[in-house]
Amino acid sequence: MKKILSLVLCLLAVWSAPAQEVNTQPQVHGTLRGKYEYQTSEGEGRFEVRTARVSVSGKLMPEVEYKAEIDLCDEGVIKMLDAYTRLKPWRYFQFTIGQMRVPFTIDAHRSPDQQYFANRSFIAKQVGNVRDVGAMAAYDFHVGFPIRVQAGLFNGSGLTGQKDYWTKGANFSSKVQFFFPFHTDLVLSAQKITPNHNTIMMYDGGLTYHRGPFLSEVEYLYKRYSHHLYKDVHAVDVFANYDIPVRDKRCLIRKVSPLVRYDFMTDHSDGTKYDDNGNMVTTDYQRNRLTGGVTLSLAKPFISDIRINYEKYFYRKDGIPKTSEKDKIVIEFMTHF
Repeated sequence: MKKILSLVLCLLAVWSAPAQEVNTQPQVHGTLRGKYEYQTSEGEGRFEVRTARVSVSGKLMPEVEYKAEIDLCDEGVIKMLDAYTRLKPWRYFQFTIGQMRVPFTIDAHRSPDQQYFANRSFIAKQVGNVRDVGAMAAYDFHVGFPIRVQAGLFNGSGLTGQKDYWTKGANFSSKVQFFFPFHTDLVLSAQKITPNHNTIMMYDGGLTYHRGPFLSEVEYLYKRYSHHLYKDVHAVDVFANYDIPVRDKRCLIRKVSPLVRYDFMTDHSDGTKYDDNGNMVTTDYQRNRLTGGVTLSLAKPFISDIRINYEKYFYRKDGIPKTSEKDKIVIEFMTHF
């Protein structure tokens, strides 16, 4: 707790410090997500604070940026998320070192205020959700349309195991984004992780189509374990969203967005638990999920959404649902400042 209080005081000190040059004043942002969930099959409900993020970011000079972000309530746990310095020695190149989300997948890279649904996809939550400590380079170039290439090396220690973590190797992650002129983005990425010193390779690809008020996306992830310690994992996320503006300025609601999603994941192991034979055990059982709902976007200056979703899960007969992964209605209030 002393460390957390010290960190908060440091963030406030940075926030209140006077700017030394033009455009160097730190920016403070935050995201709050409170929600109510009702499991229709169990007849049980709960209130939850899912996110309480605070971040400080800014520039010391045009070539040097920084960011520090903590979540005071990530499902009831305090976590340090981002803590990095970014150098931009020239226009199209940047180098980042510190703690960050690795360049991998599409949906997992969306911040809580940028998510379309109250609960993340299986790819974003269980399979492709990785933050780590390391260094990353990014380069932007143009061949008739923009392309961004990102690649990095990372410890593999995660966010909390840095102090006494030494390794003879390193994990890597790479990502290429193609921003085509016909309203379509293509993202390809690959990642190597080594939980408990066993290698896991993941490959991800996805297409996003966005034109006017309509957006749709499809993403596929393939996960392979070394030495056949666990069977290969496949995950899919498909969704569509349509924005309907509200013209009446007297109305608090500025936009109504109906949306629907289908996601799927085969049996999955996070690679940290083993049975008596030395094989990885299942941490998430195969399931399909169909999500439908509507998002009500409220007026600025605060970006605030009300997300109303219904999630329908489908398991095999031998599948064991987690406590919070059953049919449910979700009403979430998200505010970003």
